Amino acid sequence: MQEFVEYVVKGLVQYPDAASVTPVERGGLTVYEIRLAASDVGKIIGRQGLTINAIRSLLLAGSAKKGLRCSLEIVEDKK
Repeated sequence: MQEFVEYVVKGLVQYPDAASVTPVERGGLTVYEIRLAASDVGKIIGRQGLTINAIRSLLLAGSAKKGLRCSLEIVEDKK
């Protein structure tokens, strides 16, 4: 599932080299943390959150088909 999320995210952003997806296990749930360049965050969120919600829906459907529980978060680094 990580490869899928990376493929989608890197295809949408202007700086794909700065984008990274890190899986984190939290009590039986795999949370994929997305780190992006600051200018790309808006592209992933989309208008009224439509883009990120669509990615989450695809991740949910794909992970349920494999019997996994997955979630998606955008992590902003404090600088």
